[in-house]
Amino acid sequence: MEGFMDNLVLKKAKEILRIEANSIKALIGRVGREFERAVGLLCDCRGRVIVTGMGKPGIVAQKISATLSSTGTPSMWLHPAEAIHGDLGKVTKEDVVIAISNSGETEEITKLLPTIKKIGSKLISLTGNTKSTLAKLSDCVLDVSVKEEACPLGLAPSASTTATLAMGDALALVVAYRKGFKIEDFAFFHPGGSLGKRLLLRVKDIMRTGKKNPVVNTDTSVKKALFVITGARSGSVSVVDAKGKLVGIFTDGDLRRHIETNPRLLEVKIKYVMTKNPVTVKRDSLAAEAFRVLRERRIDEVPVVDDAKRPVGLLDVQDLLKEGLV
Repeated sequence: MEGFMDNLVLKKAKEILRIEANSIKALIGRVGREFERAVGLLCDCRGRVIVTGMGKPGIVAQKISATLSSTGTPSMWLHPAEAIHGDLGKVTKEDVVIAISNSGETEEITKLLPTIKKIGSKLISLTGNTKSTLAKLSDCVLDVSVKEEACPLGLAPSASTTATLAMGDALALVVAYRKGFKIEDFAFFHPGGSLGKRLLLRVKDIMRTGKKNPVVNTDTSVKKALFVITGARSGSVSVVDAKGKLVGIFTDGDLRRHIETNPRLLEVKIKYVMTKNPVTVKRDSLAAEAFRVLRERRIDEVPVVDDAKRPVGLLDVQDLLKEGLV
């Protein structure tokens, strides 16, 4: 009996996902002139994009507003019930309003419309009823209707909110594309957390310098090089030629490999046992890119060099760990 019930549960889950997926697929054929007009209104907006909706559509409205803001289009979510009690004062003629209502007759939304029209804001509606009051008073109407809700009772907003969210994403991201929004712009609006660090943090911001960046010349003995490594509390030392150019690196891994075959290793000059032409990164490289190099090469430290190939710093995987990039 338990197995039978499990099969029913899985069947129902797959059916719900199919309904939700189909609700999004159906939107593709509706992307046309009205969508183009909506994108044009948002790109030309000199104020903010005000997104409003009641209940579950209101939650979707908050997400759409957040996506717009994070991709370079200033936006604010407006609670329609609060709006009719004074918050409509936040809306100006320079703003574009996106109103979301599946029926297009949501009381809290329709009560806003006369005032929005008087203010002079452009109005874009996302609705499942293109003949509704909301649609008739809108400058641009995006049809997000669905054949059925995924809710087994056909009551809880599910497929309709999924379709609305997907259309909102398409709208916000196409606007960002039209505006030429770049990865640097995205990073600017996401300075905090690991996302911002991946996009903004550069090697020069976290590399080890000065005494923490051990460097020796090619004629230095392994013994002296080890003292330098210990003093810097690192796992390697950069080796330079007479002109200060990086020509090699000596790591604790090199030490282990050579000490087994050479009992007098400590007296040997570092140039004979170093790893030549080591992997390097530039100081202006993204820290995330440097981490990719460390991971792919399976190394823990990498010298940081300038344009003249001089070692100006050392980057350790521990530095990346501290910054939350790993």
